[in-house]
Amino acid sequence: MSGVVPYLVRAYCDWIEDSNLTPHVLVDCEKTGAVVPEGFAKKGKIVLNISSTATENRLITNDSISFKARFSGKPQTVIIPCEAVLTIYAKESGEGIMFDNKLKTKSDENDKPVLTILD
Repeated sequence: MSGVVPYLVRAYCDWIEDSNLTPHVLVDCEKTGAVVPEGFAKKGKIVLNISSTATENRLITNDSISFKARFSGKPQTVIIPCEAVLTIYAKESGEGIMFDNKLKTKSDENDKPVLTILD
């Protein structure tokens, strides 16, 4: 089953822009596949404006968010794997949602609960 994060990112992005607010995402830059502008991240994280007016060719798929934008006047391509999105929120109000994007390991999926009979 695919994760829910890309569906929620699309929904929140639409809701935020429909409310005439600006959608921002907090991204974990250290996740594999993250392509973000150099020199803008702090402590391995970056906040990006993903509004339709700030980006060009924005595409939110089930795997990633990608777009072109200018950083310090230079056009750059940004690719954000969905598992790297930590939160999406409206800049003006702070309303949004945080994600717990911890990938389960195979051993986590096979773990069964331990039950004890109490007398």
